[in-house]
Amino acid sequence: MKKSSSYLKSPDLFPIGHGARRISAFGFSVIWVGMAILLAAFAIGGDGIKHLPLGWVIVATIIGSVLIGIFMTFIGDIGVEHGLSFPVYMRAPFGTIGTHIPSIVRGVTASCWFGINTYFGATAMNAILKTLVGFDNWFICFLLFATFQLVNTALGIKAIERFADLAAPIIILISIWMFISLSGKAADQGRDIWTWVESPVTGGAAITAFMIVVMANMGFWATLAADMPSLSRFFKAPRYERNWFRRNKAQIAGNVIVMPLVNLFMIIIGAVAYVAVLNYDPVVALQEAAGGFVLVILLLMIVLAQWSTNTSANVIPAATIFSNVGGPKFPFWAGVITAGIVGIIVQPWNLFGVIIPALLIIGGILSAIVGILFTDYYVLRKRRVNVPELYESEGQYRYSNGVNWAGMMAWIIGGTAAYFFSAYSFFVGFGVGAVIYYVLAKYWYFKKFTQAEIVDPNDEKYLGITVGRDWEISDNEEVVIVSETTVDSKI
Repeated sequence: MKKSSSYLKSPDLFPIGHGARRISAFGFSVIWVGMAILLAAFAIGGDGIKHLPLGWVIVATIIGSVLIGIFMTFIGDIGVEHGLSFPVYMRAPFGTIGTHIPSIVRGVTASCWFGINTYFGATAMNAILKTLVGFDNWFICFLLFATFQLVNTALGIKAIERFADLAAPIIILISIWMFISLSGKAADQGRDIWTWVESPVTGGAAITAFMIVVMANMGFWATLAADMPSLSRFFKAPRYERNWFRRNKAQIAGNVIVMPLVNLFMIIIGAVAYVAVLNYDPVVALQEAAGGFVLVILLLMIVLAQWSTNTSANVIPAATIFSNVGGPKFPFWAGVITAGIVGIIVQPWNLFGVIIPALLIIGGILSAIVGILFTDYYVLRKRRVNVPELYESEGQYRYSNGVNWAGMMAWIIGGTAAYFFSAYSFFVGFGVGAVIYYVLAKYWYFKKFTQAEIVDPNDEKYLGITVGRDWEISDNEEVVIVSETTVDSKI
């Protein structure tokens, strides 16, 4: 292939054709089991049980998880229909240059999760060393563990990443054992896991506490709600299928059933851990529930699980974003180092202590992006996209020097509104971002910058798999289409 004439054209960012989509509904459900086993979710359960009985924490978690799963599926249709990734489609509502700003926010968020998961792994590593040889310095373990992961990712070593297939079921077994053990420990102390509440609240305070659990769950997965097209573009989908549900069946079961169930299980463990030992840190709870050789083995599984999850879910997405924003002279390994530096300087050992407020803020900021994407894709463009222009630096989506100010202003206003109404952050951010963007884009910006698919909403021109199209991108007079032979083998 000849070198691209446009910095927007990269083989990693081209639309995925029908033949390259290998992930089935069952396959995605299995992927979700691995992705949703995140020990950081313990914090939501542990914080919720401080003010609400376990039953209400469970109800709030189910509501929040199912709702965010629905949002994921709606936005995921962008990938299913057109084969487009998140950063590419973001050029439509934010512009070819403006897309970098929200993308960086997504990259920083992933880096923060890298830091938090590294902290869990480091404390587990420290506990192993303390048990075996008497060494006790979690911060040195943190720096070493972060270095191991970053070097592993930068060099492209796949062995640890493949361990995720084994780590997920092992963590489920550990969690089941923790639930049984910690439930017994709570009972021994006279605390019923279903009725005990540290600081019970009633009336309006109870409603607020309930909504905080709902919003924390939505904020926990808000990044993926926006970024779902990057994954859903690899989902199997039938050609010429106009029914939205049948076209998106590969992601519905995973997003709306499997993720909420696994996420709920993690949160229940966190709540029970807090009832039993008054601490929802999974490593601390595990140390209270086991000892000796058994503890070492369990902690080792946590270390390896954090490593495998971090590589695929946090370091690679963040590094890819930083590398894309930095341009051709900023290679992937430099993006990996950047992700690591960000993950360290945010001091995840302190961030975990304020994770619930952080989730509400992050959820609000990202929910405004989700609202803007929903309005742009479904309401304004009605799922029709002028895909080739997304790859042209001087094309339709350049707007004003590469920025769609309707999207940028809607994001700022939506994110700010969500911050001030944090107990309802995702709903506020989504609603305000969606409405403001609709008004600004329809009545102002798209009158200045004509959008071909809105002026002429022709199915044959601007729909993808619904009309049987694999989008073709011209690259220096070569037609490029991602087929089954060119897609990344790790997907």
